[in-house]
Amino acid sequence: MDYSESVAYLYSLGHEVLSAKFRLDTIGTLLDELGRPQLTFKSLIVAGTNGKGSTAAMIESAARGGGHRTGLYTSPHLVRIEERISVCGQQIEPEAFAHHATQVRDAAERLVTAGRLSAVPSFFEQVTASAFLHFREKAVEIAILEVGLGGRLDATNIVAPIVSVITSIDFDHQDVLGSDIAQIAAEKAAVIKSGSRAVIARQPHIAASEVLMRRCLEVNVLPVFTGEPEIINATGDGRLILNYESATSKYTGILLGLRGRHQAENAAAAIEAAELLSETGFPISREAIVKGIRFVTWPGRLELTDHSPPLLLDGAHNPAAARRLRQYLDEFSPQPVTLMFGAMADKDIAGMTCELFNRARTIVLTRVRDPRAATGATMGKAALGTASNVIFTESPKQALSWARSVTPATGLILVTGSLHLVGEVKRLLEEEDQQTAFVGGRNC
Repeated sequence: MDYSESVAYLYSLGHEVLSAKFRLDTIGTLLDELGRPQLTFKSLIVAGTNGKGSTAAMIESAARGGGHRTGLYTSPHLVRIEERISVCGQQIEPEAFAHHATQVRDAAERLVTAGRLSAVPSFFEQVTASAFLHFREKAVEIAILEVGLGGRLDATNIVAPIVSVITSIDFDHQDVLGSDIAQIAAEKAAVIKSGSRAVIARQPHIAASEVLMRRCLEVNVLPVFTGEPEIINATGDGRLILNYESATSKYTGILLGLRGRHQAENAAAAIEAAELLSETGFPISREAIVKGIRFVTWPGRLELTDHSPPLLLDGAHNPAAARRLRQYLDEFSPQPVTLMFGAMADKDIAGMTCELFNRARTIVLTRVRDPRAATGATMGKAALGTASNVIFTESPKQALSWARSVTPATGLILVTGSLHLVGEVKRLLEEEDQQTAFVGGRNC
């Protein structure tokens, strides 16, 4: 398959979430057929409800700065599927992605023909296998893996990690993970395995902390609990400067590369994880840790563009994430806000809108191209009672046009509710930039 064919094939397997298979025997059989690529590198796995992608990116940045050959696997992607897989900070090339996707497809079809699998593996299972093949081919030493959903039965949990990291646990995906915090935490705690080390970030719910501690005792793992970072200052756009005392060292005046107060907790987890990597055969200096946290990038999470009016892109998709976003707005964005909002129907839309809608002067509702997407009527009900003007649109493109038309140059357009919406807006912005560059080049 070429690149286009490989992407089309993967999407033909069904929706990443709706068609997901939460079991480990399928990915295990598939990887056995591919020569067990996951055994050719060491792994660090990151689970949690919020902050796991940011934390994984910080850890990878620090490990790469320490001179190690790193792999990073994250999900979902925003614009292109290659975003999920990178080695030493470089995204997989389309040709390489197609090559590995073809290898995985061939292996999957052989297994079905031989009767070893009843059906081909899911989208996420096949992309995960492709990532592991790429990491093997590129001689990755340490792979940082962000759990897709949950942990216990997520395809990434097929590895035997040397370090497991648990970020903040809150309500999300209750239809899959359970209806209360203890059940959700138990699913995520399963990435903590005997023979590894664990980092546990500060938890907003005591029930989660209890479950995580019990899991560590069950598998005889000595955990490191993150301390409370001391925030000493912040830049005008919301990048924090903090002190932090880890299990083994003191850090002073660390500038975070990612915006928002919640990133202090993620940075603490990343620091502890990097120090544990140093203890398990991957030495990372203090300087590399500090630089890794300062220069990390993570698109779609409080990402501020330089357009006029500027856009703030944030993939907050549950009430806890929306609450953190609201805190950022109140502290660092005093200007008038136009809220461009679209969410998945299986999310707690009322909880998110309660946090955000009364902060906006105008609300522009839209629906992303996803079968899980909530309708305008569903989101409109949540907007009832707000003092803001509410505009209904049929597409992100139309929503962006409306948002720009009602927002002054001194205002801010906030795009949130789903990473899928953020991805569609980023795609629109890229197309605009390409068109501008084309017109400019033609006029030279």
